Amino acid sequence: MANNSVAWQRISPIAIIYFILMLIKNLVGNVVYILPGLLVLYNQVEKNPGFWWPFIYAMLALLLISAILSFYFFQYRLSNQQIEIRSGVLSRKYIDLPFAKIQNVELSEPFYYRPFGYTCIQFDTAGSARQEAKVVAIKKDFALQLKQEILAIHNSANAEVAADDDSESIAAEPTEHHNEADETVLDRRNLDDLVIHGLTNNRVWILLAGIAPFMEQVIDKLISWSMYWGINLEQYFDFAEKSIWQIIGTFLSIFLTIMLVVSLLSIIGSIIMFHNFKLSRYEDKYIRRSGLFTRTEVTMRLSRLQKIVWQQDWLDVLLRRINLRFEQSNANIANVQPGQISNKIIVPSVTHKECHHLIDDAYPDADLKNVRFNRVSIRLFVRNILLFVLPVSAIISYLAISHNDYQALAPIGAATAFVSFLFYMRYRRWGWANDGKYLYIRKGCLGVNYYIFESYKVQQTEFIQSWFLKRRQLCSLQLVLASGSISVPYIPEQQGFEWLNNTLTTVESTRRNWM
Repeated sequence: MANNSVAWQRISPIAIIYFILMLIKNLVGNVVYILPGLLVLYNQVEKNPGFWWPFIYAMLALLLISAILSFYFFQYRLSNQQIEIRSGVLSRKYIDLPFAKIQNVELSEPFYYRPFGYTCIQFDTAGSARQEAKVVAIKKDFALQLKQEILAIHNSANAEVAADDDSESIAAEPTEHHNEADETVLDRRNLDDLVIHGLTNNRVWILLAGIAPFMEQVIDKLISWSMYWGINLEQYFDFAEKSIWQIIGTFLSIFLTIMLVVSLLSIIGSIIMFHNFKLSRYEDKYIRRSGLFTRTEVTMRLSRLQKIVWQQDWLDVLLRRINLRFEQSNANIANVQPGQISNKIIVPSVTHKECHHLIDDAYPDADLKNVRFNRVSIRLFVRNILLFVLPVSAIISYLAISHNDYQALAPIGAATAFVSFLFYMRYRRWGWANDGKYLYIRKGCLGVNYYIFESYKVQQTEFIQSWFLKRRQLCSLQLVLASGSISVPYIPEQQGFEWLNNTLTTVESTRRNWM
């Protein structure tokens, strides 16, 4: 084994930069909680500009000291086909992870590591998220060699288990590191694809919602800054002498400006996350490489693929684009950023032809294009209308009438009709099918999602039937996979029993090892 030593090893000092950036990221991630304090300090700064500098110096010193201590206390050791990691300053952590339990090895190269040939290596398991281990700064050549040795040992252990269980054998992975030229490229993403992905998967509204309570202070600051530069924003909001068309034009221009800024931020995020995206296949493994500043490599064995998710928001439907996800165990989902989740491979904004090509490569026997979906009961739509829409609409209408505000009834009726339409579309989207080998589930609202997975990978089933459902001979089903649970509501009781029985029979009769 490479560098198999009983002695504890230290990582490279370049990891100090990594720890500093991680501390800053955690600080920014909790900015919503510290915004009130920042606003109070900002008011003090306006009165006394020098008030801010001691806090800045103290924060910088704290970041540097914390990063140096994190580097100093971080050690790892390779011995007896296992990796041990000691880390933490105030709260000490110790991880002892045998290679045979490692399900996946992920390499990521921050831009400041590349000139020096260093990388981060993360080891994921199928068990608890606490078993996740990461060495944050080792030589790339050594990391690649270690990755191949770990996967070979893990695969050999799986092959022995498969032989003992008389189950389908798994071909052992080669211990040597292969070249990228040996891989079959399945998909690449160009700049225009990433721009479309940024437009259709805009999540910056979450940030805007977070700062909504402080919007008044933000607007006041914008007005004061604009006055400093000779721009009088207040005149644009003086509607006393403006016509209705001027008022509409003002709000429309503001809305378009905000949308432009939000869209640009989302596009930039998409490019940073998926720059130079390449999905390849080598033997029975999928390999995804992407990232602008941090180049990430994720490897997923097809045997561990839990489900394929076809995801389309309403704008994806209009542009005829699909976000395709290959998902495996979600044990470590809480430990990484959404764009770098190692339990799934995301292929952004593919066309229908590209999507079906990728699905056929992973699941050659699946037939999503021709499958006929069974609908759920119309009583799901009726139940949502009677339980949620009509009571809320009636209460709001009563309040409007009691205050003699009859003009409000028209928008209340329009809102009720729109929400009812959304519930109806959600009911129409629900569907399920079973071809004996694969299970297909469809759901959505204005957009549509498809879930495809093999029956034998279902780990747990749940038959749900309330008093009302039993009276109507209906039921809801929940299927649990290693990547999460999927539910189907309001299907006929008899079909639910048949579906569960067929699935459980497949699970019991199929003894294939997929870990």
